[in-house]
Amino acid sequence: MLKYSVITPVYNRPDEVRELLESLTKQTYKNFEVIIVEDGSTRSCEDVCRSFENHLDLKYFYKPNSGQGFSRNYGFERASGDYFVQLDSDAIIPERYFAIVDHELSTHWLDAYGGPDAAHESFTDTQKAINYAMTSVFTTGGIRGKKNNAGGQFHPRSFNFGISRKVWEVTKGYTMTRMAEDIEFSIRIIDKGFKVGLIEEAFIYHKRRTDFRQFYKQLHFFGRGRINLSRMLPSELKLVHFFPMLFTLACLSVPVQYLLSFVSPFFHGTLMLSLIITALYILLIFIDSTIRNKSLKVGFLSIIACFIQLFAYGIGFMQEKFKSV
Repeated sequence: MLKYSVITPVYNRPDEVRELLESLTKQTYKNFEVIIVEDGSTRSCEDVCRSFENHLDLKYFYKPNSGQGFSRNYGFERASGDYFVQLDSDAIIPERYFAIVDHELSTHWLDAYGGPDAAHESFTDTQKAINYAMTSVFTTGGIRGKKNNAGGQFHPRSFNFGISRKVWEVTKGYTMTRMAEDIEFSIRIIDKGFKVGLIEEAFIYHKRRTDFRQFYKQLHFFGRGRINLSRMLPSELKLVHFFPMLFTLACLSVPVQYLLSFVSPFFHGTLMLSLIITALYILLIFIDSTIRNKSLKVGFLSIIACFIQLFAYGIGFMQEKFKSV
């Protein structure tokens, strides 16, 4: 019977930690500990953690800020489990999560696994729209949470990412603390010959960001992170990763095409084509999200979320790429 160690770095999010810990108290599989690593926060979650001491095998640590990657290493060093499960602080964990993971590992062993994310019914409409933007094939190309995707081999992400103690002992954890650190870690695990896969049923409810401003900042950082990763691993820069940049440039070209349409009929034609393609894309997002979320409002907000996702990632991608040049 495997013992699991939940490793969660936290930075100024005591309310999120409360929801995470509350969901962990409801797990049907009980053989796990929880390690909260406070990464130099000014708003501590220590009191929140203390309130769960009688309900969970819980360890709380405070350390100077070093970023999420090195904070996870700090947790790995202090874990007593056979298997380390990384969960973000803004997650709600379904009650059968560990039961599902343990069953899968006992029947089809994986040295490291990742799981998908979903929107909880309690999420706001904006959060549901953000979740759609991050999981839709129309934005991410199926890179996240699918075994076969346009980005190549599946790479677990740190919001829902398990590794065996053996993996930790061999790899020594994260070598980067920010900007695609989890993708680099996943690739290094695979390169060491460990068996890595997706457990599709082991999903979590991932709150991500609560408003579009925070969402923009997060995706801008992701775009920069992809270029940062490519500096070390050029082969990991796939065609699908250029889509947000190309989409952003195409949208920004529309006003230019409009002005040039007064000069040449050619640009009038390209303008009409651009507008038609954009309208069809918006319609696809709206219909797909409305059906998936069973809400016209979420369908509308998903259009905004998808454009923010693509613009933020694309601009961050270009800024970091130009910095490299």
